[in-house]
Amino acid sequence: MMYRIGIISDTHGLLRPEAERRLMGVDHIIHAGDIGRPEIVDALRRIAPVTAIRGNVDIGEWAREYPDTKLVHLAGKSIYVLHDLKTLQVDPRAGIDVIVSGHSHVPKIDTIGGVLYLNPGSAGRRRFKLPITLATLEVTPEGIRSEIHDLGGCAPLTINWGRGSGRWPEN
Repeated sequence: MMYRIGIISDTHGLLRPEAERRLMGVDHIIHAGDIGRPEIVDALRRIAPVTAIRGNVDIGEWAREYPDTKLVHLAGKSIYVLHDLKTLQVDPRAGIDVIVSGHSHVPKIDTIGGVLYLNPGSAGRRRFKLPITLATLEVTPEGIRSEIHDLGGCAPLTINWGRGSGRWPEN
């Protein structure tokens, strides 16, 4: 049986129709901060249950309901979510399978010390020349498969957890 998790970050108040279409059919959605407006999480909840954390642009009364970090257990995997990886203060070797972060707007998949590090990039407004992306995780009895999806139509970057690391192709 497969459990699919959609990973999105840095929407900055914009939920693109392409992102909603890509997330259709997932079992759970994780938003790694910089939500921008509470309506974004409301829209995501119409697709699947949501775990969301607050990013540095998430200010105001509405943002107080979201924690700075969250440890979530999905499909037998332990997933630690924070906005800025530079602020990581937990020992990733302490039973964590996946660390999800955002903030940089740079999509990245890497495996370090048996822990999958995933930054889905930014699904909001384009910054610099970075792609508009989100990610998916598929948890199966064989392991975790992670993939970054360019919402502009480029081919996805796929990594099977524990079998190497990957980065978004440089242009």
